[in-house]
Amino acid sequence: MPTLVIVGAQWGDEAKGKLVDVLGGEAELVVRYSGGNNAGHTVITGGQEFKFHLIPAGILHRDTTAIVGSGMVVCPKGLLEELDRTLAQKSELGTLIISSAAHVVFPYHRMLDSLEEEARGNNRIGTTSRGIGPAYQDKVARIGIRMGEFVDPNVFPARFAEVVKVKNQLLAMFGKDPLDLDALLEEYTAYAERLRPYVKDTDPIVQDAVYGGKRVLFEGAQGTFLDLDSGTYPYVTSSHPTTGGACLGTGIGPRMIDSALGVCKAYTTRVGAGPFPTELLDDVGEWIRQHGKEYGTTTGRGRRCGWLDLVMLRHSCRLNSLSGLVVTRLDILSGFETVKVATGYKLDGEEINYVPTNTFDFERVEPIYTELKGWSGDLRKCRKLEDLPVETRAYLDFMEEYTQTPPAILSVGPDRDETIVLRPDLIWGA
Repeated sequence: MPTLVIVGAQWGDEAKGKLVDVLGGEAELVVRYSGGNNAGHTVITGGQEFKFHLIPAGILHRDTTAIVGSGMVVCPKGLLEELDRTLAQKSELGTLIISSAAHVVFPYHRMLDSLEEEARGNNRIGTTSRGIGPAYQDKVARIGIRMGEFVDPNVFPARFAEVVKVKNQLLAMFGKDPLDLDALLEEYTAYAERLRPYVKDTDPIVQDAVYGGKRVLFEGAQGTFLDLDSGTYPYVTSSHPTTGGACLGTGIGPRMIDSALGVCKAYTTRVGAGPFPTELLDDVGEWIRQHGKEYGTTTGRGRRCGWLDLVMLRHSCRLNSLSGLVVTRLDILSGFETVKVATGYKLDGEEINYVPTNTFDFERVEPIYTELKGWSGDLRKCRKLEDLPVETRAYLDFMEEYTQTPPAILSVGPDRDETIVLRPDLIWGA
């Protein structure tokens, strides 16, 4: 069973989209299993840039089936805009299928997202205000509307009226005017008409592919430390971007996962509030932000930047049962005389080598750094390990030794071709 999960090993934005595009051409199915349009994957191929928020990045390969999985929450308007934009850029795409069990994001979700964030005052989480959290709240509260209901004209009007009535009562508590049910119903019925041909029961499609021995790639969004259970709670997303989420959001069991690759940057970034031990609030951090173009695909916000945190990365490797690492942005660190990596923390004067579960303890840790030699030169021209500077290779060796997880793939630039495959045996479990 050649199945592969691609997961973000840090706080997201690790360039998972590029990897899914690179490997998507080798897969018959690419299945996105969590999140919504709060995620952003950028793919550059042939000098052309594609931005995805809901559609799996593997759709750029015309022989690949791209599935929006049951663990996702889907904004219909955003999905259609994304599909139209992508078709305008590239007329031949793979096949798109949307799970009938995926939940729908409506305008009241976005409104409540902004209102709740505003109500938190100085304790804001830093959400994208795309309505993702409230949509998952409705899912858990069992009043959410799933795609199968949404595209069924015999079911949707009554279900929608029922939920809008409840949401208008909630909006009134915030002092907001009620939503116009008729106008929203007319608008979203039109979206449902366009999306109906894409909506199917996807569990049997994925299961048949897996048990039939086809190559299936499971595409994660966000990153490990934004996981609802395993992340830096409450500064997390509302779903499960870890390897385990691939089972929860697609209809397969854990024994069906053959390999898992964790994508990590050669440094660390984070968007929004929350702990970040190695954050650099100085010229070095700003240099990384500018040279790495560290601005969110979804929000455009500047990302917080810092040195690589190996304590976090090792925890991520263990939590996700990673077969190997995909190290990206090595080219961005080129030019530093020395580079630092966190190999431990100090908490209340005591040295520790693990990530505290208590977020408020994690906010107080001080990183213990190991300093390594930096490297120079244009890494974007490198196409095999031996082309890299000896210092870069030493950096990778140090990462592997500390995390006990080997690098499988390296990215030395944003384009599809700027990729070095080191361990093909770790990709599809060959």
